[in-house]
This record gives sequence, C-alpha cells and structure tokens, in this order.
Amino acid sequence: MTPREASQAPLEFGGPLGVTAMLLLLPATMFHLLLAARSGPARLLGPPAYLPGLEELWSPRVLLLLFIWLGLQVALYLLPARKVAEGLELKDKNRLRYPINGNHIYDFFLGRELNPRLGSFDFKYFCELRPGLIGWVVINLALLMREAELRGSPSLAMWLVNGFQLLYVGDALWYEESVLTTMDIIHDGFGFMLAFGDLAWVPFTYSLQAQFLLYHPQPLGMPMALLICLIKAIGYYIFRGANSQKNTFRKNPSDPSVAGLETIPTATGRQLLVSGWWGMVRHPNYLGDLIMALAWSLPCGVSHLLPYFYLLYFTALLVHREARDEQQCLRKYGRAWQEYCQRVPYRILPYVY
Repeated sequence: MTPREASQAPLEFGGPLGVTAMLLLLPATMFHLLLAARSGPARLLGPPAYLPGLEELWSPRVLLLLFIWLGLQVALYLLPARKVAEGLELKDKNRLRYPINGNHIYDFFLGRELNPRLGSFDFKYFCELRPGLIGWVVINLALLMREAELRGSPSLAMWLVNGFQLLYVGDALWYEESVLTTMDIIHDGFGFMLAFGDLAWVPFTYSLQAQFLLYHPQPLGMPMALLICLIKAIGYYIFRGANSQKNTFRKNPSDPSVAGLETIPTATGRQLLVSGWWGMVRHPNYLGDLIMALAWSLPCGVSHLLPYFYLLYFTALLVHREARDEQQCLRKYGRAWQEYCQRVPYRILPYVY
C-alpha cells in the first residue's frame, strides 16, 4: 500500500469524531461497571448508586503495587530462556506500514506505530497477553478469596466463573504464538485503544462476573452447574478446534490433520480454507468465544443484566471486528474471498448471521 493509498483508506471506528467519543466513554463505562457491581441495585442501565470521593480513587500503596506488578511482568517477558516465534512475513520484509491520516486524536486512539519497540521489548505484544490478562486472573482469585472470608467458603458460582476464565487465559498463554496472526498484532497500531484495553479494560471489566458474585451471591444447584459446564465445553471445543486448525494450516498445510481440507487458491499464493471448521462459518472461533462468554455469565443468574455486559459488549466487538476483517480480506484476496463468501455464506452463527 502506497502512502497515497493509505491516506485514502476509509477511517475506522467512525473517524476522529467516533474515537473522540470512545476516548471519553470507555473509561467512564469501566468505572460505571465497577461501581454498579458493588452497589445494591447493580444496575447496568442508569446512573451509579454513588460516586466515590477522590480519597477512594488515589492510593500511593496501590500505585506502588501496580508498578511492582508491571515490573514483574516485564522481568518475566525478558527472561532469556523463552521461545522466540516469528510472525507473518510482511510486504516490506520487516514491519507493516500503518496509514497516517494526520488527525492527532485519531492517531492517538489507534496508534501511529504498529510495533513500538525498545530493543527486543515489544510494547504491544507485551501488553496484549501479560499484565492485563494475567491480572484478570489475579483479580478473580482475590475476589474468590474475599468471598471465602465473608461467607466461609467460595460459592459454586464463583468457582465456575474463576475456573472458566482461568481456562481461557491459560489457553491464551499456552498458545501464545497464535496471537502473532491476530488483527491486533498485524493491523492495529499501539495507541489508546490497545493500551487502555489491555491494561485496564480487560482486567477490570472481564472480571465483572466475579465482582458481581462477591456483592450479590447467587444460588446455583448442581444440575444447572453441569449444564453451564456443558455450554462452556461446547464453546471451548469450537474455539480451540477452529483456532488450532487455522494455525496448523498456516504453519504446515501438509500436516496430516489439515492436508485433506479443501482450499481456494488466491493471487497472493496463499490458500483459503473452505472446509472443516472454516467451511461452516467464516469465523467459527468467534462463535466459540461467544458461547464461552454466555457460560461465564450464567452462574450469575438472570435477575440482573450487569453480569451479561461482557456478552453484549463482546458480541458487538466481534461483529464489528469481523466486518473489519471482511474488508481487509476482500482487499487482499479479491475474487478468491468473494468465492469463499459464496461458498460459506454465514459469518458467525450458522443459518442466522
């Protein structure tokens, strides 16, 4: 893509006006969720029950703990005894050029630099998986331990939420190399969207179910718990199966597990999978993700909308993301992508969407 073509590319997220609104609304939404989860009414919609004073929002001890946490994660990231994986080869053999439109707010939100680095330390890759994602699990565990202090033992609902989300984070860390092929890494710059999302939004809003359960305990019988576990297992089976099939095919199309899959050749020399998981819908991994999100929320009961915020938000996020992905694939693969869309008409949910 030439600089001229980059400057003429359509702006994402509603352009400067859209990202300005998101710069204000995302932090405000996160604080609203945190306040609602610990309030009596636990209202997702409507004003928070109370607003904390400045003394509640500032603590030198907490700030020190935050820096210690980030320092620990940096030290673990820089350990010499770690696997080094190569990402997708870019057109310039080094890194993808990110379109610069000249709007400071838009650039601040999306990020001007695709891969900001200090030596071998990649800021975006580090933030994508480590401090926020692991911090999410630590917050969940702290909430579980607090519930044990208050009520003698953690509830079954709290155990399920912790277990489900621990599995999700563990999967992301175990298959860490696969993040190199995600849109966040290969397309989006490292700006406010990813920095705030990775370091604040993920640990504090993704732990919303555990926060809700601490302040609003929910009874959960064994039959319902088993049903929820089944839903989680189905979601994870789809999610992991689709992602593993895609990653195996990208690494080695001759691998016996994917060698028999039907493909569509493209002008770039790459092949598009049109059978297996990727012959059912265009984004089967998103379908698995949404089913798992439902399983995280169900232990919280159905009396409040608040625990289902993640499911609603994630549905909107993935629908928006697949639309961005479709546009990029159309520009990249052209007629081959059009043929794929004809062969696989449904995007996420078979026979529905």
